[in-house]
Amino acid sequence: MPANIKPLTAMRFFAAMWVVAMDYTPSLGLGMSSLVAKGYLGVELFFVLSGLILSHVYMESFGERRFRYPDFLWARLARVYPVHLATLVGLGLVVGAAALVGVDAGDKVLAWSSLPAQLTLTQAWGLGLAGGWNHPSWSISAEWFAYLTFPAFAFVIWPLRGRPWIAVLLAIFLVIALNIGFQQLAGFRLTRATIAWGALRIVPCFALGCAVWLLWRSDVIRSPRVAVAGVLGSVAAVAACALIGAPDWLSVCLFGALILSLGSLASTGSRLLTAPLWVYLGEVSFAVYMVCIPWQLMFEHGARKLLGLSGETLPPLLWAVLFVGVVPAAMAVHHLVERPAREAMRRHGVPFMRRRAALADRVAEVALARR
Repeated sequence: MPANIKPLTAMRFFAAMWVVAMDYTPSLGLGMSSLVAKGYLGVELFFVLSGLILSHVYMESFGERRFRYPDFLWARLARVYPVHLATLVGLGLVVGAAALVGVDAGDKVLAWSSLPAQLTLTQAWGLGLAGGWNHPSWSISAEWFAYLTFPAFAFVIWPLRGRPWIAVLLAIFLVIALNIGFQQLAGFRLTRATIAWGALRIVPCFALGCAVWLLWRSDVIRSPRVAVAGVLGSVAAVAACALIGAPDWLSVCLFGALILSLGSLASTGSRLLTAPLWVYLGEVSFAVYMVCIPWQLMFEHGARKLLGLSGETLPPLLWAVLFVGVVPAAMAVHHLVERPAREAMRRHGVPFMRRRAALADRVAEVALARR
């Protein structure tokens, strides 16, 4: 299996921009198509992908008892926390600066009662119900829940490695059952849960991603033509689901097929979605997702203040600048915060483990000196 699955990296950019389109379209004031309105499902796509990628990197080490939980968690924290912390601090500074120049950025952004949950990445566990701050970060909290419980997913999935279709069918059943059951009990769709039930929302998606990894590693798709057909067919089916108003759980299941097909592009040697530009945009997709709301807040309030605009909508040209501008804003965050902080954290290693290793070395030195 290829170590770097470039088509899946590229896909992340399209998933992020799907979410951005849903968030930004109301500012255009021209209504919203059914496909754009389903942009919240881009988060589900990320969740399924996360299950596959973590399985690809860590599942075999878990099965072979080489898995080191502290190192795993530190690596995952290095992946998400620096940008999350930067957006928290950045939002505080932006809202404070806006207040100084007489711009009301909203009194719901700095929800101090939810700050502890924000800092501990537990805001999607029902512990930060006041909301506020950078709302998209709820999904990072859900991801953190999946990271913490990854051994439980692996414990169930790894024994099914010889029967991948059974794992996929069980995961699909979980997707359908949890989505239908949650809506019956809660009165709204699980795919719309954020700060109250976001940790639950990731569970079926992550499980599906883990199961799809088993299927992918079995080389179920061996032809690049079949892989391309799978990609195009899955995208068309997801679009059709949006147009006809199909249940969200059906789109989630189709995401499994899409990710399987994209992964198979790499394993069959296809060059589709492997161009450096697409891969790079996929690498900055996390920053795109995390800065989209702060960027919108800054841009819209700044434009209204500087240009004297009234109302809640933006002129089409200005809206286009808002939409396209999120990418260079994300690139700046990616290069100034995300990459250097992640590399520094990984280079430093787990603090507690480093201290314990140093203590063990010292004890060994003392023991040798006494011989």
